[in-house]
Amino acid sequence: MKTSLSFVSPLNFLRQRFFFATLALSPILLFNYRKLQRDRRTFGKLLVFSFINVPSFVATLIGLANEGSGIASVLTYTQPLFVFALAIPFLKEKVTSFRVLGGMIGFVGIVVLSFRALGFFSLGSTITLLLGALLWAVANVYYKKYMTQTDPLVANFFQLLVGTLLLSVLCLCINDYVFPTNLTYLSTMLYASVGALSVGWTIWLVLLRSEDATILAGSSFLVPLIALFLGWILLAEGIDLQSALGSALVLVGVYLVNVKKKNN
Repeated sequence: MKTSLSFVSPLNFLRQRFFFATLALSPILLFNYRKLQRDRRTFGKLLVFSFINVPSFVATLIGLANEGSGIASVLTYTQPLFVFALAIPFLKEKVTSFRVLGGMIGFVGIVVLSFRALGFFSLGSTITLLLGALLWAVANVYYKKYMTQTDPLVANFFQLLVGTLLLSVLCLCINDYVFPTNLTYLSTMLYASVGALSVGWTIWLVLLRSEDATILAGSSFLVPLIALFLGWILLAEGIDLQSALGSALVLVGVYLVNVKKKNN
């Protein structure tokens, strides 16, 4: 995403991501149209979910555009900590001391992994990234509490469609409709839209239906860790002692978040 933002603005990039992701899911939804829930209550819940989650994407990308990837990663992955705080009063999930400890250790691991890239950061982008993380957490809790009976594919498609429409209007107002044909941009757009949004977010919602929100949120600490190892394998980036320590902390944190599930 950081690479793509060197070509276009955050709003335009996100509009294009949503558009291509919606396009990719459309044939599946059309094929299963008769099976879809079309009552007013479901429609209302889908709207609420979309109006929470779409601003989360917007805030995260705006923050990322104005901040380094290191601090952006750390602030974005405060999301599990917000989920832990919200799951107790709203979902009545059993947030044990092991899960809390695991969440804290996992977050420290993210900080260690990103420490070299942190440096100086601005208050505005910090607040924006934290807002994105908070809205992501609220969207997760809302979906878990009110929408587990809604097909994850439908929920994802609907939020992508709403995001496409809203961002198209915004980009039209500011005359921001540039679409680069650079091969690097096209390849990152393909992955960021079809891969991350169409496939990745549908899988996320499928897991959220059946798993505790705290478990899934804590497991998301693995994302920066996977990025580290992909950089090592694909980009020949080195893994030093700091990276190894951060990785170990992340794995311990994720283990502690998940291990009590088997014992409860």
